[in-house]
Amino acid sequence: MAEDDTRPDENDDEEAVVDAEYPSTRPVDPRVEEEALRIAEALVFASAQPVSTRFIEERLPRGIDARTVLLRLKDDYARRGVNLVQIEDSWAFRTAADLSFVIRSDETDIKKLSRAALEVLAIIAYHQPVTRAEIEDVRGVTTSKGTLDVLMEAGWVRFRGRRRTPGRPVTLGTTRDFLDHFGLEELRDLPGLEELKGAGLLSGRIPANFNIPMPQGEDELGDDEDPISQLDLEELGLLTPGGEAEE
Repeated sequence: MAEDDTRPDENDDEEAVVDAEYPSTRPVDPRVEEEALRIAEALVFASAQPVSTRFIEERLPRGIDARTVLLRLKDDYARRGVNLVQIEDSWAFRTAADLSFVIRSDETDIKKLSRAALEVLAIIAYHQPVTRAEIEDVRGVTTSKGTLDVLMEAGWVRFRGRRRTPGRPVTLGTTRDFLDHFGLEELRDLPGLEELKGAGLLSGRIPANFNIPMPQGEDELGDDEDPISQLDLEELGLLTPGGEAEE
């Protein structure tokens, strides 16, 4: 009697196991992909703030990789008047860089920073985490509280933590809004030495051993830093006793 050829193939079982363990290897219905694109586009468009990849992932059809969808959407918008930009692990729609002059007006521009504020912002960006005393050491002059207040009101500078040294000075760093405003995806996109020299921002006679420092990540505390607690915020005058934010 002839053997039954309908017996399941062992290879079929192995493929089923692979699909179960790695669902992303299965072919995705093009209609599902298009729907995922529309959902991601709507989520970013509807938000006034950059939207995290994780937030979008949780709202996409099961088995769809959010980053893949967002990169495709970014490519789709690359040649339009509005671009999808990545800011750390978040996404936002922004006016194309070469068209920003069309919609910019005196009413919407952030007040221009003073030279002192620009110097302090640059030191914080490149040296973070950095304390006020360290900023003054780099600049060679005292930094007024008003200068730091301007940068914090702009939303570009924040308190990071407290240094594990006598006096436990507060450390400062930049924010996601700083990256967003200056069109940077992450801190590693800050201009390097050659770029700064090419832009005329550094003298051609700088010391041979001069290096541009690489700042630590936005949310990475250094080995010599402690996170800021509620008690620290109260001490800094950012919270009233009991945990309520000051107006």
